[in-house]
Amino acid sequence: MSKSIFSRLNVPHVFTLLTGVILFCCVLTWIIPSGLYERETVQVGQLQRNVIVPDSYDQVDKVRSVGALFHADAPEGMAAPVGAQGFLSAIPRGMEAAADIIFFIFVVGGVFGILNRSGAIVAGIHHLLGKYRDSGPLLTIILMTVIAIGGSTLGMGEEFIPLVPLFLIVAKELGYDRIYGMALVFVASTVGFMAATTNPFTVNVAQGIAELPLNSLITFRLIFLVTCLGVVFWYMLRYGARVKADRSNSLMPDDAFELVGADVEIPAFNARHKWTLLVCVSIFGFILYAVQAYGWWMAEMGGGFLAMGIAAAVICKIPLNETARSLAKGMEEMVIAALVVGFARGVQVVMDDALILDTIVYYAGAGLEVFPSSVAASGMFLFQSVLNFFIPSGSGQAAVTMPIMAPLADVLGLSRQVAVFAFTCGDGLSNTIIPTSGILMGMLGLAGIPYEKWLRFMLPLFGMLCVVAIVFLTMMVLTGLA
Repeated sequence: MSKSIFSRLNVPHVFTLLTGVILFCCVLTWIIPSGLYERETVQVGQLQRNVIVPDSYDQVDKVRSVGALFHADAPEGMAAPVGAQGFLSAIPRGMEAAADIIFFIFVVGGVFGILNRSGAIVAGIHHLLGKYRDSGPLLTIILMTVIAIGGSTLGMGEEFIPLVPLFLIVAKELGYDRIYGMALVFVASTVGFMAATTNPFTVNVAQGIAELPLNSLITFRLIFLVTCLGVVFWYMLRYGARVKADRSNSLMPDDAFELVGADVEIPAFNARHKWTLLVCVSIFGFILYAVQAYGWWMAEMGGGFLAMGIAAAVICKIPLNETARSLAKGMEEMVIAALVVGFARGVQVVMDDALILDTIVYYAGAGLEVFPSSVAASGMFLFQSVLNFFIPSGSGQAAVTMPIMAPLADVLGLSRQVAVFAFTCGDGLSNTIIPTSGILMGMLGLAGIPYEKWLRFMLPLFGMLCVVAIVFLTMMVLTGLA
């Protein structure tokens, strides 16, 4: 049945798809009542977040008029649905709101352009493949484990977008398809992000708002991460083995899997390549440390990546003009991936304009109170998954929902850890399928994979991981973990 459904599914270009989602949300602003919670600023580690004050929700009167269809001009203290002007400006304002991430993607793409020009990455990949060419499953497990750890501990996501072409090369050399290459990096990072252990942008923010010790219950989360990776490895290796045995088993059987620039002469892995990679890995390690220790964000991390590019140019003796051209070429290849992030942010812009996000959170919290505790815990997970469609930012979603979900857990007789765990699972796992995830749509654009093909690959695994998350939530409820 699923094959026939997806064979009829014709998903438009990512920009068309996201524009349609924004239009749909504009329609919702005419239907859903407007309302607001009061906000207060809290400090969580190195991060400051504006969080809602529980029990402070007030409905806001909404002006629905013919004029609002074109221009929203609500009187003070009132709200208005989003009309034509709001719809048309949502994408530019979304890009403005996501400017830090967009320019970070451009910078990282440019730096990888320099690294590609140095030959260090291509030579290093082929050196690695030379050792593991006959051990594709082992290399898959090693690479995905390393990436998942980055997502789980440091909340890495956008940082991996420019790596997609590299993992496509790995997949092609090992005899797999481009979906496998995309999954190597995206599924690993997203599952790690979901099974957050010390992720400063999700679990730490959520635990801080819920007034729980930071990084508490880490052993339980590590067991969850290992369990999820076990499911992912089984699914990936099974799919990879089928593709390698018979290309017709691929979800893109007619794809020639041609990669731009992949047919160039491969340089021998030499001392300069080795030093370039060692220095860049060291700088990258310091960037990850600084995110935790110094509260670095996109601008500071972008500066760290620029240091990588400068180091690569110096070590490999790349002329200045050639370095600049390589930087520009790398940025050019990131255009779609970067702009998708801005398009996706336009969804949240529309919801904020009409003041309907707080209403959604309020009624969801009230609805969960009528269910038994074990069912309510799964309901929290479902709610966070759905809300992630509208707020694909992990820390942003934590700031909006945790001030409600933590006290709600108290009312339901649940540990606040249950509310935090439901949030991290719902926020992270749904990123693997929702079209408003800038990371997903950006990576699909770079990988050349149609959205409907990705859904055919990902939905079965998504279902399995949902079951795992619900089982672990149920275990938390039954054992009273706190």
